[in-house]
Amino acid sequence: MDQETEDRLQLRRDFGDFLSREIRDGVYRRKLSDVLHSKENKERSRYRLLVDVRDLQDYDVQLHRRLMQNPSECIDPFEDALNEYHRAQPDFEKQLAEGQKVRLGFQGEFGPHRISPRELTSDFIAKLVNVEGIVTKCSLVRPKMERSVHYCDATGQVISMEYRDVTSHTGLPTGAVYPTRDDTGHLLTTEYGLCRFRNHQVVTIQELPETAPAGQLPRSTTIILEDDLVDGCKPGDRVSTVGVYKAIPGKATGSISGVFRAVIVATAVRQLGVEAGSGAGEAFQDRDVEEAEKLAEREDVLDQLANSLAPSIFGHSWIKKGLILLLLGGPGAAASQWHSAPR
Repeated sequence: MDQETEDRLQLRRDFGDFLSREIRDGVYRRKLSDVLHSKENKERSRYRLLVDVRDLQDYDVQLHRRLMQNPSECIDPFEDALNEYHRAQPDFEKQLAEGQKVRLGFQGEFGPHRISPRELTSDFIAKLVNVEGIVTKCSLVRPKMERSVHYCDATGQVISMEYRDVTSHTGLPTGAVYPTRDDTGHLLTTEYGLCRFRNHQVVTIQELPETAPAGQLPRSTTIILEDDLVDGCKPGDRVSTVGVYKAIPGKATGSISGVFRAVIVATAVRQLGVEAGSGAGEAFQDRDVEEAEKLAEREDVLDQLANSLAPSIFGHSWIKKGLILLLLGGPGAAASQWHSAPR
């Protein structure tokens, strides 16, 4: 067994152990159940489990660091472990049709890897990044061939070809030459019903106006959406995208410039703001609710909230407290706080 295969098996075992340990009271088992039993997911064949990178960091710091620094070698064995875990659960076994897989996405706090399109530099090539922006352009959803099957009338043989490009997480890129004849020169007929395709869409996102430097034009980046992620957003939406930042070489034109085009191959897309999805609560994670409950138990919670409101404005603490109560406590609470303020 070569070193690459051994590393892949070790990653698969490590992530399978992460899932089987039922961390945080079995939250991922419940998430997987929600993904598989959702009526909307069944109608649109969208099966993707979102894993919080903070949980992975709590479980194994080295595994988390490897995912952030080299996600392309981790995502595929992680998905293999996820589907093995899924098949091992008796109540999940028959939820997916033959050939379907549960995909893997990531969310949570990305630290220095949470950046804007302006900050995407060569330092982040081949790493996992979290980019927020406004969708400005969406292409049509087109079929992308993964496997073609051909039949030769003269010899009666069936030939199949696999296709991978630089955006794939499984193995090295293959050639893109579509076969029309076999090795002996006989014509081949494509059996489209036996070919395997995946949905493919290209989206352009622009940095948020509030993060762009004053007086400068906002910058954009290209996002590749595939499988269940297509049609997940539309122009004008504010989205948070997690994916692998990859460099794509240009077409050969007889000269080499050394300049590559860079794209983000998405693993998760989430809409931002209160208008995203069916309700504002979808923007909060379980850990966010836990932190809010801890903050509510503090006696100085109003002082903490007032200090967090408009921190660039010095002083005016009582005015800030009144604004906080207007936002959260209603006019009665704000009026009582205002009357108790020192004159």
